[in-house]
Amino acid sequence: MGFLVDSQEGSGKGGGSYGGVRSLIRRKQVDSVRVKKRGQQLAKELSVLHLIAIGVGSTIGAGVYILVGTVAREHSGPALTISFLIAGIAAALSAFCYAELASRCPSAGSAYHYSYICVGEGVAWLVGWALILEYTIGGAAVARGISPNLALFFGGGDNLPAFLARQHIPGLDVVVDPCAAVLVFIVTALLCAGIKESTRAQVIVTTANVCAMTFVIIAGAYLGFKSGWPGYELPTGYFPFGVDGMLAGSATVFFAYIGFDSVASTAEEVKNPQRDLPIGIGAALFLCCALYMMVSVIIVGLVPYYAMDRDTPISSAFASHGMQWAAYIITIGTITALCSTLMGSILPQPRILLAMSRDGLLPKFFSDVNQHTQVPLKSTIVTGIGSAILAFFMDVSELAGMVSVGTLLAFTMVAISVLILRYVPPDEVPLPSSLRDSIDSLSLQYGKSTQDINGEDSKVNVGTSKDSAVPLLVKEDASAEFPLIAKQLFLGNYTLNEESRRKIAGWTIMFTCAGVFLLTYAASNLALPRSLRFTVCGVGGILLLSGLVVLTCIDQDDARHSFGHAGGFLCPFVPLLPIACILINVYLLLNLGAATWARVSVWLIIGVLVYVFYGRTHSTLRDAIYVPAAHADEIYRSPVSGSV
Repeated sequence: MGFLVDSQEGSGKGGGSYGGVRSLIRRKQVDSVRVKKRGQQLAKELSVLHLIAIGVGSTIGAGVYILVGTVAREHSGPALTISFLIAGIAAALSAFCYAELASRCPSAGSAYHYSYICVGEGVAWLVGWALILEYTIGGAAVARGISPNLALFFGGGDNLPAFLARQHIPGLDVVVDPCAAVLVFIVTALLCAGIKESTRAQVIVTTANVCAMTFVIIAGAYLGFKSGWPGYELPTGYFPFGVDGMLAGSATVFFAYIGFDSVASTAEEVKNPQRDLPIGIGAALFLCCALYMMVSVIIVGLVPYYAMDRDTPISSAFASHGMQWAAYIITIGTITALCSTLMGSILPQPRILLAMSRDGLLPKFFSDVNQHTQVPLKSTIVTGIGSAILAFFMDVSELAGMVSVGTLLAFTMVAISVLILRYVPPDEVPLPSSLRDSIDSLSLQYGKSTQDINGEDSKVNVGTSKDSAVPLLVKEDASAEFPLIAKQLFLGNYTLNEESRRKIAGWTIMFTCAGVFLLTYAASNLALPRSLRFTVCGVGGILLLSGLVVLTCIDQDDARHSFGHAGGFLCPFVPLLPIACILINVYLLLNLGAATWARVSVWLIIGVLVYVFYGRTHSTLRDAIYVPAAHADEIYRSPVSGSV
């Protein structure tokens, strides 16, 4: 029995450029009973119904009450329902990937956590940093959308109580929104009270929103059958803008499905994560898609698509049939939708901060868990204050596109993580440097101490593997230093074939992602010369299809069965489904616009600086020692580690 040792010591302490690169690709272990987390654990209080409420509440925002009019008029026409269906299927691709990773790695952090385990610390940091921006701006944008709708109950914005009404500050040319800030503080207080208490409020608000949408469906169906569905009796047919218009509408309404990832962020607080998380994610997405489609079927049938009101399509559709009073019910639905989305926007961010702090990438302040409520209290308060300040002072509508970057980046990395998990799962786990004596003691049983072979930063092979009686892998130059070991390595065809399979799979995943980028970039950039555009598209398409074929033909790694917490959901149709998910999300990322990317780049540059000067040097993996996963339990059970 042998094992591979790879020390990370020095990689974060002035270890040079090589150490800096190694810090970007170091990966952490899936949380288990062997991993001692920093700070108290979060309360396990959530069931399937709670998760469905969080998912539906976070996903169905006020956008559906407005989006149907804009998309129907400009893109889809009566085919709006099909646009919602296609967008729902596209979102389901990401949901399948989330469901597998959430059940395998049920810990706070969502996409950041999965990226850290499967891809590496550098990418995980960027994902987490982008998600912080998404949730902060998303919460502020939603909060500022509540006050105009709330004003309808008071007869207009001028009739709101003075302490809630928007005020213009002439000297600064800023419109402050006290109502938005107050609402953010109320939601923050609910979240601080405990996950069970805040989820109960989420259930109530989400139920009110679903009831309002149910009223639209039932009452609208009655009006439609009574009037003969005038919206479908058009000479232009069902596809007035063609199939291209319908697909363009799908790309627009895809963002109406963003929010189910909030369910994954609560993984550590779920009673039975292997069973409940996949059900919660899937059921929430299915309910959202069904409600979207039914509402769109009704509204485009009540009014011709070209006559829809852009701002209030549902209210105006009912008003055109003599039901002006329905506007009040629809307004209640809009307000409750915004409130539930606000809770869904603020809920995940403290858990992202908690996970990053546990890993040492952010100060320990953010990882404190309140002993009474068992929630990350300090992180929640900081999140609430940040969102409230933005909601109070800034009109964040121009920054709303930045929210999509974090979501799409997270969706992309989750799909890539599924491919890595299936084909090249991490075969080494980091152990704390305090176990070095135990590691060296176990190494001596098979010949030599790791430090005697190549110093502290060595990566060497000692002995043979447990199952195949063949030594584990060595670094490339080991054959020169230890020819005897290298000869043993090549005597075992099975080990060599497995190593070749992992290398082929790893390179194929990388080239597939490169092909996706080239294909989507060339397809999106109409400014490229025609010949260059088709050439780049061709190269990208060849890389993409070749990668799909290779990954389909080669075997998946047997270690996938025991990776993380076994017994949960498995993503179907791998590698086709994750690759399709990557393709869709990268295409949407590249089409967000130059202005959005310019703003996001500033935030990401700030994040890089924070990581370089703080996160990299404070990471809990800075001094970690990597050993094969198969030998981790043996090291923990050794007498030396038991005495540490």
